[in-house]
Amino acid sequence: MRVLGKGMLAGLGLMLASSTSVLAQELTIFWAEWDPANYLQELVNDYTAETGVTVTVQTTPWSDFQTKTFAELNAHGDAYDMVVGDSQWLGAASEGGHYVDLTSFITDNGIDKSFVPATLQYYSQYGGKYWSVPLEGDANGWAYRKDWFEDPKEKEAFKAKYGYDLDVPKDYKQLTDIAEFFTRPAENKYGVALYTQTAYDAMAMGVEQTIFTWGGDLGDYASKKVDGILNSDKNIAALEAYRKLYTFTPPNWNQAFFVENNQAFTEGLVAMAMNYFAFFPALANEATNPHAKDTGYFANPPGPNGDQHAALGGQGISIISYSKNQDEAKKFLQWFIRDDVQQKWADLGGYTCSAAVLNSEKFLKATPYNQAFADSMKIVKDFWANPVFADMLFQMNDRLHPYITTGEGSAKAALDALAGDWNKTLGN
Repeated sequence: MRVLGKGMLAGLGLMLASSTSVLAQELTIFWAEWDPANYLQELVNDYTAETGVTVTVQTTPWSDFQTKTFAELNAHGDAYDMVVGDSQWLGAASEGGHYVDLTSFITDNGIDKSFVPATLQYYSQYGGKYWSVPLEGDANGWAYRKDWFEDPKEKEAFKAKYGYDLDVPKDYKQLTDIAEFFTRPAENKYGVALYTQTAYDAMAMGVEQTIFTWGGDLGDYASKKVDGILNSDKNIAALEAYRKLYTFTPPNWNQAFFVENNQAFTEGLVAMAMNYFAFFPALANEATNPHAKDTGYFANPPGPNGDQHAALGGQGISIISYSKNQDEAKKFLQWFIRDDVQQKWADLGGYTCSAAVLNSEKFLKATPYNQAFADSMKIVKDFWANPVFADMLFQMNDRLHPYITTGEGSAKAALDALAGDWNKTLGN
């Protein structure tokens, strides 16, 4: 056996260290278990065909996705090279040193100019830097029963009662009127299905969307100021509006999220259902929705002052700082952002954040909900993305849920109490 000198050993060590990523023949992406993850696995098989690098999308149920991800990150593990993480994770993951800084990568590859600005702001940006590439765009939108809305007798009755034509709601007042109009317990019909579940971010997303649409905010994210913003008059009015909408939901609708909202719609219980666009393919499919041909979609309507926003869903893809395959991961992301790959991603059922694809006639006409999705992605806003976001979500659910679902107390009292909770959590 040939003995290497110290200098040659050092040189060999440097060569091996620098080539670890170059020689990578496998990449692992971690995501939650749902249809978009299946679409992504189908997409990345093209990358394997082009490069010979095997890409595996490893999944886990949504219920333990965050727990498993951060257990691995906090252990500095390298089981995953990339993760498709929630936007709210950016603060904890970046400040914890878990994500690779992609600021130069984003600008060098023109992603800051080719992707929808709002998606970069919320999926990628934290602390003035970029930590992910927008992957699965999503927003909270609405499905509605076109056949109910277009029924001549219903239209006549609605106009007689409210003084204007029954149609897709142009603002929240019309949304509320329509929900009230179709609420007929004796016929087992109700106006609307809302998010009310207190696990993780379900109810919070429905409430924050309404707050943003009233022109309000959850606080000043930069200064962490909460008082006078979270419990403002606008937010009080928004919470009262969400509570009123709740009175037009089916019975016992106090722990509902995407599954329950879609189910209420497919069973013909409701005129309108709030849900993320990622769950609308099931409503457009006749195999899973008997009313598919009679289902329409619209973006969240404006509030009383013309403000129009949608709660952000979806995720960005980040490179984990403990991965031994960071160079190959960046090559993969360069492939992923190509226009042809983004188009294929959209064709498979993924929600592209590429402005060129999102605004193309092909995309807008590909499904009955794509136009509403494209409209929604231009008006998205998001929850706090700081390291203590999870505590803040749970506090929001705990404080607001009793008022929304029972009318207990007042909107002002609920928001004042939540402001106190958040001040303590934020260290104000």
